[in-house]
Amino acid sequence: MKEEKELTSPSTSPNLDEEKKSNWQSFWELARFAIIAIAIVIPIRIFIAQPFIVSGSSMDPTFEDGQYLIIDEISYRLDDPERDDVVVFRYPNDTQKFFIKRIIGLPNETVDIKNNVITITNKNHPNGLKLDQSYIENNTNSNTHFELKDGEYFVMGDNRSASSDSRYWGAVPKKLLIGKVFLRLLPINKIDILPGDYKQVE
Repeated sequence: MKEEKELTSPSTSPNLDEEKKSNWQSFWELARFAIIAIAIVIPIRIFIAQPFIVSGSSMDPTFEDGQYLIIDEISYRLDDPERDDVVVFRYPNDTQKFFIKRIIGLPNETVDIKNNVITITNKNHPNGLKLDQSYIENNTNSNTHFELKDGEYFVMGDNRSASSDSRYWGAVPKKLLIGKVFLRLLPINKIDILPGDYKQVE
């Protein structure tokens, strides 16, 4: 006599039910992790920091073409920009474009450039303050006189002879400033916090 074996329907198999339950739990854990990650990353990306890839040579040698930067977007909501900050902003003549430059002149100051010498006139320096440009390697002989209004900034590229900046198209309103450069991530051998940071004692 042949031994009869009891068969269990796949739909009612305890092992299969456990496997389905385990798969569902794994899927839910993954989905929950993704939701949490998105909830954290998106606000940071929009309100705190965002990436920026340098395009062009206007900031050579401080920042070179293709370098990957992280921009601090929150500092200027708490404090005013300072002279020599390296900033990313929307180009005033085409706000779809983003530029990176260094702040030279602050609101309500007068900027005079003559024979490569930059002189700032303000309340603290009515007779003029000559800026130290020791970080500049490639200067150009340009003459400029510019009077800044409230909320306006005069910006220039470190590679003066290859930079389209406030000398040619005017001031940058504060509302167009995205933020200042906080971190250089790429290339790996040039990772740096506050790259290009320079402050002249006034």
